[in-house]
Amino acid sequence: MKASRTLKHGIYIAMAVIAVTIVPALVSASGITVYKDGDKYVKLGGRMQLQYYMQDPDTGNSSDTTTDELFFRRFRPYIEGSLHKDWMGKFQWDMGKADGENEISVEEAYFRYMGFENVDVTIGNYGFPFSREGLTSSKKKQLVETSFAGDHNYGTPSNNAGIHLTGHFTDNKLITWGLSAASSCIDPDNKKLDFDTPVNKDSDFNQGWIVGGRVDYHPFGELEFAQGDFSRELKATIGVAAFNWSNDDDNNTYTSAAGVSTNASKADVDSVTGLEISGALRYAGFSVDAEYNIFSSDTVDPTVTNGIYANGTTDLKNWMVCGGYMVVPDVLEVVAGYESQDADNYAESWNRTSMGLNWFLKKQDIKLQLTYRMGESVNGIKDKDLNEFFVQAQYVF
Repeated sequence: MKASRTLKHGIYIAMAVIAVTIVPALVSASGITVYKDGDKYVKLGGRMQLQYYMQDPDTGNSSDTTTDELFFRRFRPYIEGSLHKDWMGKFQWDMGKADGENEISVEEAYFRYMGFENVDVTIGNYGFPFSREGLTSSKKKQLVETSFAGDHNYGTPSNNAGIHLTGHFTDNKLITWGLSAASSCIDPDNKKLDFDTPVNKDSDFNQGWIVGGRVDYHPFGELEFAQGDFSRELKATIGVAAFNWSNDDDNNTYTSAAGVSTNASKADVDSVTGLEISGALRYAGFSVDAEYNIFSSDTVDPTVTNGIYANGTTDLKNWMVCGGYMVVPDVLEVVAGYESQDADNYAESWNRTSMGLNWFLKKQDIKLQLTYRMGESVNGIKDKDLNEFFVQAQYVF
């Protein structure tokens, strides 16, 4: 009875969110340039994602209860501008991540030089060139939440502070590439492989350096990091990427002087190597993305057997496929996805199946998303399942 009442409550909230999004649908959401004079400009923008989330665990225990919440999943304003030709800067922060003493979270903070032919040089906190799913903005994803293959909690580096090069080899951008060398942190948690930016680091984060790059081939012209098919033109891409992260041993808070882990659920991470292969296809309203990545990770203490680790090491493997079809072009899209994760210490693979609908009021600028996700063997534990329901209203300007 309790679960039924909660489900009805969730439906009512979803209907309310739909109603709220209808009003701003009449507003143009293309960003605002508040000042421009030749090469000088100032631009303001941002995104708001109001999300209703309900989870229904099924572990076989009578204590399992359905819970729900309504919150700002992301609330990210930004300021971008330039005073000089070929230079620009941008900083973006998130007030949806307010936690404890951290009232805001810095997302992007960088400046860029664009004076070289076919190469941009970016310095600051910026996206690391790994995982097509991870590099696809949250505002341009088909499912409400990121899959294992692009989640910073499971091996994909997040924004990192350093130097980032992006470019292409020909004017038609058939081949694009990216290279980065940066400072990067890992939040030690044996259930995850959680990369975080050093700009917002906590006191127990492992610190280190990360180097990596990617190459993408687009046989029919560049396919950007965005899901869904609005153009209805034939586009395809295949990409490969790799990186290496090494602990600089400046902050191993869960390892004793003798090299033994001092916490049963948190172990300091020594090194991570990641490999990715991904691809995507767009045509006539159909859209499909697929990715496989694998991360080889070692803990400082070689005896740790907990979470994803067995005897201080793991090969964390993620793969996903998701796709959709524009039932009503540029207005209504049906979507579905499947993803899987395995690790050395998992009893069974953790699998998730998703399905949903996307209603575009102003394409990706104003949209409503519904996703229902069914999880099996959560954290690799047999018979530990979790069903989740997401409703998200998005406004981008």
